[in-house]
Amino acid sequence: MTKAAVIPFLLAALLGLVSFSLRAEQTNSSGEALQLLQKAASSAQKLIYTGVFVYQNDSQTETSRITRLVDGGNEYERLEALDGSPREVIRYNEEVSCYLPDDKLVIIERHSARQLFPTFMPRNLAGLTEHYFIRKGVTGRIAGINGLQISVEPRDSFRFGHQFWIEPNTGLLLKSKLIGEGGVILESFTFTEVKIGGPVDMTMVQPKTAPESSELKDSGWTVQRINSNQVRADSGQWLFKNPLPGFRYVSGIKKKLRPDAPESTQLIFSDGLAAFSVFVEPLAGRTREDASAFPVGAVNVYKRQIGDYQIILMGDIPAVALRRFGDGIEPRRK
Repeated sequence: MTKAAVIPFLLAALLGLVSFSLRAEQTNSSGEALQLLQKAASSAQKLIYTGVFVYQNDSQTETSRITRLVDGGNEYERLEALDGSPREVIRYNEEVSCYLPDDKLVIIERHSARQLFPTFMPRNLAGLTEHYFIRKGVTGRIAGINGLQISVEPRDSFRFGHQFWIEPNTGLLLKSKLIGEGGVILESFTFTEVKIGGPVDMTMVQPKTAPESSELKDSGWTVQRINSNQVRADSGQWLFKNPLPGFRYVSGIKKKLRPDAPESTQLIFSDGLAAFSVFVEPLAGRTREDASAFPVGAVNVYKRQIGDYQIILMGDIPAVALRRFGDGIEPRRK
């Protein structure tokens, strides 16, 4: 960089040293922040804990209890809603069961997500710094535990910002915020109490609002299984002509929500942190509608119809990004 003639040499040198020091500090901070994010992502599959957390989305607030156990290489989780109608979600490895006692209904599905909570940690750290500024912040106290703040700020308009508070020794995510335009908090959760390391036994990760599995039908419960099959993004009839920088295809499934429903496809795209889904559903006699976009809490939704299909995009990314990607979806020519 050339020196301006009006700036004395010593002042320019001093400014250069200060600039180098700041860049070195920022680089070091980013490296430490990435290491902690990596620790949180990897330890999420190993930790045993129980706690209560508050989730807030727009004006909606929910309190839930989470219990997690790892035993013999198997992962168990129980998520219990403490507000409103009783609800439980039980996970055993990849199988997720949702119990709705008011309706005497249990919905069972094999799920690709590794855990129910937290759902805000990076799926893949590779290339994250290309699209986000990542900085280490200050230590804060959450549920009586010290957590280190990590700020993740977007470099473009295709993604939101995040703030994480992570317990540095175990990597447990204690608190998270999803930050929209103008610093608006779109979504957050925080532990109000948590105990890391147990004691947690098998009885604590079993459903409490339903009979034993062998007795469900005899007790008047309905068991609904959602069958799904993995699909490839390029194996179908759709082209994605407006890709978003950094977002890559992660996984896809074909499934029937009901035995009498047409098969629908869900394709998931992620930049390693943010994610959105593309749902492709046959119109099946539904009324044709114009394209529309609307928010559902922190999730943006964009709908449009193409031929005999309805395309629905949903994700925790800005509406402009969702619309751009959605407008580039076209049927593949045979």
